[in-house]
Amino acid sequence: MAPVISAEGLGIRFERNRGRGNGRRLKDLLTGRAPIRPATSKSFWALRDVAFDVHQGEAVGLVGANGQGKSTLLKLIAGVLLPDEGSVRVGGGVAPLIEVTGGFVGELTARDNIWLTAGLHGLSKRQIEERFDEIVDFAEVGDFLDTPFRHFSSGMKVRLGFSVITTLDEPIVLVDEVLAVGDRAFREKCYTRMGELLSGGRTLFLVSHSEGDLRRFCTRGLYLNGGRLITDGPIEEALETYIDDSGQPAKQR
Repeated sequence: MAPVISAEGLGIRFERNRGRGNGRRLKDLLTGRAPIRPATSKSFWALRDVAFDVHQGEAVGLVGANGQGKSTLLKLIAGVLLPDEGSVRVGGGVAPLIEVTGGFVGELTARDNIWLTAGLHGLSKRQIEERFDEIVDFAEVGDFLDTPFRHFSSGMKVRLGFSVITTLDEPIVLVDEVLAVGDRAFREKCYTRMGELLSGGRTLFLVSHSEGDLRRFCTRGLYLNGGRLITDGPIEEALETYIDDSGQPAKQR
C-alpha cells in the first residue's frame, strides 16, 4: 500500500529577525511575489533532510522540545508552508487542528463562522445542515450562536474550532497542542472524539508536550532535534531518546 504522506529530503529555512528567508508561502506563488532569495548570515534551517513515510491509519506523535520544527512540519504537510528543498507528498485531504481559530472571523457570529469555516473546508450546504447541531452541541455554544466570535473567551473559541474541524471527513488529521487547551471535561470530550477518529481509520499526526497524550494515541514517534529527524520508531523509543537528550527523567516533565 502506498503511503498517504511521504517526505523526502524535506527542508525549510527562516530568517531569524524578518520572517521567512528564501521560503515561499502559497499566496506568494499565486501572486508572483517573493522570489527565492539566497541564504543570509541570519537565516537558519527550521527543518532539514527530513524523510519518512506514513501509511493510512497510523498514529504518529511528533516529539521534541520547543523550537525544533514540529509545528513547522505540520504546516508543511498541511500545505500552509512550502519547502525550500525536498518534498512532502500528501495523498488525501487534511483536517488541520494547528491554529484552530485561525480561519474564524471576529466580526461574524458563531453561526456564520460555522458555515464559513465548514464551507471553506469543502462541506456542502447539506452536509453542514446535517452536522450543524452536532457541532454546536459538542462546542457547548448553543446560547451564543448569534454572538460575534470576537466576544468569545479563548476557551470557547478553541471548543468551536475543534468541533468544526473534527467533523470534517478528511482522512488525515493534524493536531498541534489543541488537546492541552480547555477544562478537564472538554479535554475528555476531545479524547473521546480523537479515539473515534482513529477507530475510523484516520491517519493522525499529533504534537503534544504531554507524554500521556502521546502514549494514549500514538504508536509511532518522530523525534526532532535541531530541525533534524533523530528517531523514527515506536513512540516509547522516540520518547526515551528525547528524555535521554534532555537529561531529565520523564516524571519531571
